[in-house]
Amino acid sequence: MNNLKIYLDQDINTELIKNKKIAIIGFGSQGYGQGMNLVDSGCDVVFGLRQGGKSDIKARDYGLKTMAIADAVKWADIVQILIPDEIQAKVYKEDIEPNLKAGQYLMFSHGFNIHYNFITPPDDVNVIMVAPKAPGHTVRSEYLAGKGVPALVAGDNIELALSYASAIGSGRTGIIETTFKEETETDLFGEQTVLCGGCTALIKNAFETLVEAGYSPYMAYFEVCHELKLIVDLIYEGGIEDMHYSISNNAEYGDYTRGPQIIDSETKSRMKKILAQIQDGSYAKEFMNEFSSNGEKFKEYRKASEGHLIEKVGAEIRSSFNWNRENKLIDKTKN
Repeated sequence: MNNLKIYLDQDINTELIKNKKIAIIGFGSQGYGQGMNLVDSGCDVVFGLRQGGKSDIKARDYGLKTMAIADAVKWADIVQILIPDEIQAKVYKEDIEPNLKAGQYLMFSHGFNIHYNFITPPDDVNVIMVAPKAPGHTVRSEYLAGKGVPALVAGDNIELALSYASAIGSGRTGIIETTFKEETETDLFGEQTVLCGGCTALIKNAFETLVEAGYSPYMAYFEVCHELKLIVDLIYEGGIEDMHYSISNNAEYGDYTRGPQIIDSETKSRMKKILAQIQDGSYAKEFMNEFSSNGEKFKEYRKASEGHLIEKVGAEIRSSFNWNRENKLIDKTKN
């Protein structure tokens, strides 16, 4: 195992980023979270947006300075692209690439378009990455709480990337150096097999199993969905063994004896196939092809997921119990 170097604010030239003009392209989750934190950290920030569009109006309502994307690129030293993966290449080709100049910095928070060559910057432009490991709204809320979310950095100027990461709050928690390849491939794999794809598939199948066996869908929701956060929080705070310490012996025994019957060697074999599709670029091509044809299958998948019984039951439960009353609704805008 390689030695892990974690950078904190005391290891970073936190003033370096404040000497640069930063154009944030987009005002969705990450554009909002990172951009607001940069402004509050004293950085010189402009938001490159479609003038008069919803994001532009929203950013102006926050009192932020906006420009057309092309103008923001011309103005900036650093161009941070925080629009959805599927439209980055198009926007880059139309509005960013024609206005880049030598020595400028092109920045990303996910390596997808660079690693798979959907975007190929000119040789005289520096390419860097700062990838906070949380949704943009969490990047913002943790910053406001005096904390931060961990981040990954990579590219042509690590010192500048670290300074940017510090300005969005990640130096308070920890920053790790990686590569575009490693960040992209591990991020996609984690999302598909555990964090999103694997987790939601496991929840829905367990929910359906209980309901089909005649149990109340409300009880099923509590047992396989609601309580998941409680267990994940224990793992997040202290690891798997700390979670084992906190649960009952009965639950721990069930973990050791039944868990491997659900997630077994065949599951791992399928995970390896998914990883291979990520590594050889076939998943990336599939994803981009889907959205080049207006994302019709994607819309069908989303509609089916939204119509699942667990969503109806969950919405009813969450709106009826006091534990959720203080939770804030988040803006679901993604671009």
